[in-house]
Amino acid sequence: MYKLKIITDFDAAHQLRGYKGKCENIHGHNWKVEVEVFSENLNNIGLAIDFKELKSITESVISQLDHTFINEIFPFNEINPSSENIARWIYLSLKDKLKTTSVRLYSVTVWESERASATYFE
Repeated sequence: MYKLKIITDFDAAHQLRGYKGKCENIHGHNWKVEVEVFSENLNNIGLAIDFKELKSITESVISQLDHTFINEIFPFNEINPSSENIARWIYLSLKDKLKTTSVRLYSVTVWESERASATYFE
């Protein structure tokens, strides 16, 4: 079994509705996103998936959040844009896009700071 990881980032603002603290105010983060996939097999040149392809697929998802106010983007206009919910949304979006590749999605970790992250996996 092979597990691969890419790391990328995006910048965006959000506010946590009902939080009762500073994070209820609009504030921004330089979000870091880690995407892990796994595969049992390699292709004929020894790759599970080209890192460039995995990065491109991931960028197509997170570009929807980059330089936005996340609370205005569906589904975050209805659910809180917490790190947990953002990690799940990215995971589910990537899972659908990776269906045509030879890898399966393992997890998505979203970092809102150097010391705070949330991971979603099934």
